[in-house]
Amino acid sequence: MRIVIGEDSALFREGLARLLVDAGHEVVGRAADAVSLLTVVAETEPDLAVIDIRMPPDQTDDGARAARTLRTSHPAMGIVLLSQHVETRHSLELVSTGGFGYLLKDRVLDVDQFLDALTRVAAGGSALDPEVVGRLLGRPERFGALTPREWEVLGLMAEGCTNVGISRRLWLNERTVETHVGSIMAKLGLVSNAEDHRRVLAVLAYLGQK
Repeated sequence: MRIVIGEDSALFREGLARLLVDAGHEVVGRAADAVSLLTVVAETEPDLAVIDIRMPPDQTDDGARAARTLRTSHPAMGIVLLSQHVETRHSLELVSTGGFGYLLKDRVLDVDQFLDALTRVAAGGSALDPEVVGRLLGRPERFGALTPREWEVLGLMAEGCTNVGISRRLWLNERTVETHVGSIMAKLGLVSNAEDHRRVLAVLAYLGQK
């Protein structure tokens, strides 16, 4: 997998690059600010961009804004945002497009899970840190019809887990997970026949509580 890293901390940037190279990936570009990130991606055409949300020149949400621009110019490229804090203004739009991940830096402790998340996003899937999902929940009363278990299942859907992945994480039979997913879709009024589309809509509804 060909990857570009957008990160202003040289220590973190080079450490991440070493991790990715050791895992067999190719780091084709590095950028220390949002402006150069756009240039590097245009020059290298990577499969995936890993981007820190807070980057120069403003050190606010420059990385997230660059990610939105890149989604338009490179719609097939996977994008993973990394952050110390949860930023939601640009994330809801990005998650609806697929091929998107949002992970908190201080919670990326399991290297294998992190690498799996990058691979999933590059393939068009999603990877949302459970802490991010939890922070994005602002008004859960709109989901009052969901049971605690359905909340768990929906949260794992937001992380990008398949039904098989959910069954393994929650130690449930896959058919039981399918039942929970069907119930969630019904309670949220998502009756489309396209399962993948409904899952995205469910996640968007879930995140849209902020």
